Amino acid sequence: MQLGEVVYLVDDDTSFRESIAYLLGAYEMEVISFDSAVNFLRYKRLDTAACLVLDLQLPEMNGLDLQERLGDSAPPIIFITGHGDISSSVRAMKAGAIEFLTKPVDREALIIAVRTALARDRDNRVRQAELAELRDRFSLLSPREREVLPLVVAGYLNKQSAAILGITEITLQIHRGQIMRKMAAASFAELVRMCGALGIPGAARRLAGHRPTPSPPPSDVAE
Repeated sequence: MQLGEVVYLVDDDTSFRESIAYLLGAYEMEVISFDSAVNFLRYKRLDTAACLVLDLQLPEMNGLDLQERLGDSAPPIIFITGHGDISSSVRAMKAGAIEFLTKPVDREALIIAVRTALARDRDNRVRQAELAELRDRFSLLSPREREVLPLVVAGYLNKQSAAILGITEITLQIHRGQIMRKMAAASFAELVRMCGALGIPGAARRLAGHRPTPSPPPSDVAE
């Protein structure tokens, strides 16, 4: 576990919370405990990698409902219950839970699940930070550069792209250079990968190895 990471523990059984907190603490894991899903929702979570060890049966709002309520904002979840059933475990796992453990909890299985969950959240946070950075770079592009970009990453030749947009090839090349600079792309391949992450049309096909079918520019458009 890295510095600053936290394990959120939600269970209405005081002795169980204390036992799990003590166990995780022995592995130098920071634990923040709650006795209900409602109290967890009221808490302003820390901006750090985390996971949620969550009891299935809770007062007011059960674990599955909390998982649904959190949606995409949920940290990786490990369910723990003394009343598990197949339908509940299937629902939990389909919604993205890391593990579904039954009480009494196997300590080794719990530690492995928590470490896996924290590692996944670390990776997710890195990807989200990288995507946010790419979006910031994309926001620097002019409207015309945003028109040029999908054609470039789709693999069209400069001449073809210029014809499609009704601009000269030299102008197209200038826009392409500006795009590379603003996106801070060291190579065309890197630019394609960036656009794939951003969901730019044409990038996915290019990453899959497809190329556009060459076609001559319209005769009524100046090159």
